[in-house]
Amino acid sequence: MALNDNTLEAVKNDLLALNAPTAQADGAAPADTPGRDAVVERLSEIRSPDIGEILETLIEDGDALGVAVTTLDMLATDRAANVLGYLPGDHQLLIVGTLDDSQVLKLLEEMGSDERADLFNLLDDDRREALLRRMARKEREELKRMASYEEGTAGAIMTSDYVAIASGMTVSQALMRVRQTAPDAETIYQLYVLSDDGELIGTMSLRQLMVARPGALVDDIMIKDVISAAVDELQEEVARIVARYDLIALPVIDIDNRMIGIVTHDDAMDVAAFEATEDIHKGMSIGQLEDGISRVSLWTLYRKRVMWLVLLVFANLFSGAGIAYFEDTIAAQVALVFFLPLLIGSGGNAGAQAATLMVRGMATGDVGGKDWGKLLGRELLVAGALGLTMAIAVTPIGIMRGGNALAFVVATSMVTIVLFGSLLGMCLPFVLERFKLDPATASAPLVTTLIDASGVVIYFSIATAVLSNVGG
Repeated sequence: MALNDNTLEAVKNDLLALNAPTAQADGAAPADTPGRDAVVERLSEIRSPDIGEILETLIEDGDALGVAVTTLDMLATDRAANVLGYLPGDHQLLIVGTLDDSQVLKLLEEMGSDERADLFNLLDDDRREALLRRMARKEREELKRMASYEEGTAGAIMTSDYVAIASGMTVSQALMRVRQTAPDAETIYQLYVLSDDGELIGTMSLRQLMVARPGALVDDIMIKDVISAAVDELQEEVARIVARYDLIALPVIDIDNRMIGIVTHDDAMDVAAFEATEDIHKGMSIGQLEDGISRVSLWTLYRKRVMWLVLLVFANLFSGAGIAYFEDTIAAQVALVFFLPLLIGSGGNAGAQAATLMVRGMATGDVGGKDWGKLLGRELLVAGALGLTMAIAVTPIGIMRGGNALAFVVATSMVTIVLFGSLLGMCLPFVLERFKLDPATASAPLVTTLIDASGVVIYFSIATAVLSNVGG
C-alpha cells in the first residue's frame, strides 16, 4: 500500500524503538512497541520505495545507520536488494560498508543488472576486486561489461534483463521462452527477436504473441522496423526517443547491430527528470548537485552557487562604468535615475524569458540551429510588440516626472532595451550550442547581467542625444 508521511514516520519510530539499546538489552521491546515479528509483517505490507524512504531518513539522522542495516536484514534478500536500489548512491555505500563480501554478493545477485553495475562502480577498487574473485566467470564478465559503459550514455542506464526470442521460433515456442525468462526480466511486455548472431531483427508485444496462431513463426508477425539506440547514445536523447514514441522499453544495440540491453520507460523518465533539474539549475547559474537540495551539505550549496555570483558581480561593474560615463547627463536630468531600474529590469526580464523559451525548446528537440532565422524574425515581432506595450504603460509616468521630452526618452529606451534584451536572450543559447557548450548556460542571471550593462548604455545614450538637442 502507498503510505503518507505520518505512517512512514510511525514505521520509522517503531524501527528505532525496536533497535533501542534498552530493547536489545532486555531481549524484548517495551510493551507499547511492536515486536520484531509485528514489524517484519508490517514491512511486508509496505512498498519497496516507501521502505527506501524510511531507510533514507534513518541514515540521514546520523546515528541510525545500524537501524537501517538491521531493517534490511529483516527483509528477504530479493526484497532487500530491491529496497537498496531506491537509495541514493552515498547511502548505498554506507550500508554496503557495514556488510561482508558474502552479504554484498547476495544483494548484487538479486539486483537488476543496471542497478548492480551502478553500485559496483561506486565501490573502491579493492572491494571490486574482492567481489569479482568470488563471482562465477559468466556473472563476472557480465558485471564488468555493464559497469564499463560511459556515464551519461544509453549503456550506463540500460539493463541486460530482457526477453529475447530466437528467429525461426513458433509462437508456442516463443511463449515457452517467455515463461522461462520472465522471472528475471525487467519487463516482459515487449519482446525482441534476435538472429543466430544476436542481431536485433524484430520486435513484438506480448499481446501480439498471445493472440497469434500457435504454429505461426515469430518472423511473420514481428515488427521489422525497430526503433533502437546505439550503446553510446546520450541518455537525454534516449529519454527523448522513449517519450516521443511512447515506448515501454528501447532496445540498445552495439556497432554490429547486436542487441545488448534495453532502457525501460521508468529509467528513461528518471533521466528526463534529472536532465530537466540540471537545466533548471544551470538556468539560475547553479552548479550540478549530486543529491537533493535537502541532503547536500551547506558547503556544497555554497560552492555550487558562489562562482557564478562572484563572476556576475564583476560583470555588473560594467553597469557602474556606464553610469559613471554619463555623469554629466545624469546631473543635468536627475529624473533619469528614477527610470533606470525600471528599464534595465524590464529588459532583463524579457531577455530571461526569451532565453528560457529557447533553452527548453532546444532541450526537448522542438527547435535546433536550423530554426534560428525563423525564430529571430518571430522574436523581433513579439519583442517589438512587448516593448511598445510597456512603453505605452510607462509614458504617462514619464510625462508626470519630467515632461514630454523625458517621456519620449523613456518610451524609446523601453522599446530598444526590451527588443535588444529579447534578441540577446534568444540568440545566446544558439551561440553557445555553436561553440559546443551547453545552451542551458545562458542562464537568467547571465542574461540579466549582460542586459543591465547594455541597458545603461542604451538608455543614457538616447537621453544624451534627445535631451541635449531639446536643451539646445
